[in-house]
Amino acid sequence: MEITNLVVARYLDGRVLKGVTRDFSPNRGMFHIDPQDGGPTIELRYRQLKAMFFVASLEGDPTREDVRGFVHGPAETQQGKKIAVRFRDGEFICGYTLSWSPDREGFFMFPADANSNNQRIFVIAASTLEIKAGPAAEVLAQRVLSEAPQRSDPSGRQKSAGSGVLRMPPIGGRRPSGFLPRPPRGAGPERRTGSE
Repeated sequence: MEITNLVVARYLDGRVLKGVTRDFSPNRGMFHIDPQDGGPTIELRYRQLKAMFFVASLEGDPTREDVRGFVHGPAETQQGKKIAVRFRDGEFICGYTLSWSPDREGFFMFPADANSNNQRIFVIAASTLEIKAGPAAEVLAQRVLSEAPQRSDPSGRQKSAGSGVLRMPPIGGRRPSGFLPRPPRGAGPERRTGSE
């Protein structure tokens, strides 16, 4: 019996490929996607990707505001322990995992928002800046969400930018002070260089 999965592959360079995969395995660094537009099958390798989103629908709902953070979720669920992931491009996702290990190339996580279009996400570890599990995940989520830029919706209510998946400024660009690099050890104010 062939198993098919609706997927959204997010490349490291920002491109997005939507389609169906029949041969994805977390233990192999290569798989194929049949694109949504009916084009020829595309071979993908982990090193090209940021993450692979296994979804309920390829269309999704762009107007839906996903729940951010853990929202008083339990420390552990049937999907595993809490995990918070900050990607190199600034995207931030909270969820649960059974398979994260610092020495693995990738791992599955389940979104904290059970009503999200994302059913599970395969995160490529090399595309991340920071991963925290257990109680440290909650601390990271609180820190990142408190630093998120605020915007007003048409009704005038404040809400954080993004929909479910929080976007922070990319690394290398202008970042909130919590993400500023630390000066080298022993470097006092008089030895610092660059703009401050």
